[in-house]
Amino acid sequence: MADINFKISITPKAACDMLQELDSAELIYDELKRPAPGKEIAILVFEKYYFRSENRAAMTVIIDNFEGVTYVKAIAAGSSQGFIFNFDWGAADNFVESVRKVFKEYILE
Repeated sequence: MADINFKISITPKAACDMLQELDSAELIYDELKRPAPGKEIAILVFEKYYFRSENRAAMTVIIDNFEGVTYVKAIAAGSSQGFIFNFDWGAADNFVESVRKVFKEYILE
């Protein structure tokens, strides 16, 4: 498993739209909710096959602006091979980093 967290300067809706164009993975599920005026949360689930680990990896991305700034959290799992050894050849890290690359010009420090 691998995960990343960062802040971006665009809305969750805009971020959700950008991630739907992620060409390195298959978008399995996406949802955008507006629970209150000016508040949004987007949840996206992706799947990707990695030849190195000969396995499929899943990634969940959660984007929200509940605290006044847009936060992105990406969690990749299921990329390791076997029950005993949890070794994925870096597939999970690569998967979550693909999200950071999409938002590279919008990331806030």
